Amino acid sequence: MDLTGKVAIVTGSGQGLGLAYAKELARGGAAVVVNDVRQETADTAVAEIVAEGGKAVAVVAPVGSTETARALVQAAVDNFGRLDILVTNAGILRDKVLWKMTDEDFDAVVNVHLRGTFTCAREAVNRFREQGEGGRIICIGSPAGQRGNFGQTNYSGAKAGIVGMVRTWAMELKKAGITANAVCPVAVTAMTETVPIFKPFIDEAKETGILPDVIRREVGMGTPEDVAGVIAFLASDAAADITGQAISIGGDRLALWSHPEMTETAYHDGGFSADEIAAVWPGTFANNLESVGEEFPAEVLAVTK
Repeated sequence: MDLTGKVAIVTGSGQGLGLAYAKELARGGAAVVVNDVRQETADTAVAEIVAEGGKAVAVVAPVGSTETARALVQAAVDNFGRLDILVTNAGILRDKVLWKMTDEDFDAVVNVHLRGTFTCAREAVNRFREQGEGGRIICIGSPAGQRGNFGQTNYSGAKAGIVGMVRTWAMELKKAGITANAVCPVAVTAMTETVPIFKPFIDEAKETGILPDVIRREVGMGTPEDVAGVIAFLASDAAADITGQAISIGGDRLALWSHPEMTETAYHDGGFSADEIAAVWPGTFANNLESVGEEFPAEVLAVTK
């Protein structure tokens, strides 16, 4: 994808998925504002991009506040003259079951993922509208936000909220030529290494350098580099008509998440009382309830038992 002359911000891009996104955008010709909370990590990421012939600068600050969002946009404008692409990738985990999750656990995750996405998108859109040439908002969601995940009330809630915001922004920003999409990646990172169902396969891959086909294809999990292509695609002119979507990518699999739809309906003149719902439920709804959590192939489940 030719991104020559474009300028991108990638939050949380000092390492892992964010660094893979930043490098891919730079390879396409975009100048990149790298963001991380650690100066050394950010500087190393910038050095790697520059060593490959790209252009990059660093902004060291935690995502969440309006001040950080404004600093990121200002860095893009001051160093490269404009802004065309925002990738909101920054994230943290504070996993605990509901009854053990503290206010601090909840607020920390929601502040970075949900509020950070909102503040950065708002500042980027203000710049896009000022330039009058459109723009790209690419927000990083998660399968956990689509289906839920044990121990991740804060994370799942924030990621579901991100997809909801993207759908709203797609409507609000259409006239300005600004697209908004969510990407739900699955990749081997420091965050996924802690997930019990993935650990045996990741440990094996560290020894062999290979993830089995069932993981790459059926689960759709691979390397951060496997995800980066969809970021560059959505940032490019080729994706000018794609907006409001939630796209899954990982390993050898690319997929599109559906928007929620009503799957079963019933009608009753004058509305439903509790007793009338109880009467209609078994025949109309009981056999069509949705599952929760991700569903994995039997081959994967067998390894983790």
